[in-house]
Amino acid sequence: QVQLVESGGGLVQPGGSLRLSCAGSGINVSSYAMGWYRQPPGNKRGLVASISNDGSTYYADAVKGRFTISRDNRQNTVYLQMDSLKPEDTAVYYCARPWGSLIIGSWGQGTQVTVSS
Repeated sequence: QVQLVESGGGLVQPGGSLRLSCAGSGINVSSYAMGWYRQPPGNKRGLVASISNDGSTYYADAVKGRFTISRDNRQNTVYLQMDSLKPEDTAVYYCARPWGSLIIGSWGQGTQVTVSS
């Protein structure tokens, strides 16, 4: 059974940093495109960043230059390094396998990120 478990969220002040982790089981995350999504309060969930199986990356305009997606194949984990955080980055963050505008599989529980002073 494929599982992707997100962790690393928390409360951080504006300008701070967090690193989110997405640990895979039943799946080799290095073999697939992987993505980080977020759902702000009262808004739809959307793609924030993705990394393909060849290592190429994509970032939403709102996070370019501040967020970095990476993958540790030995740990079978995908990371999202978030720097220069802003209050508008407050959301529940999820990882999943992107498939066009959809995902493969189901959403996990996500991890809450709150940026506030």
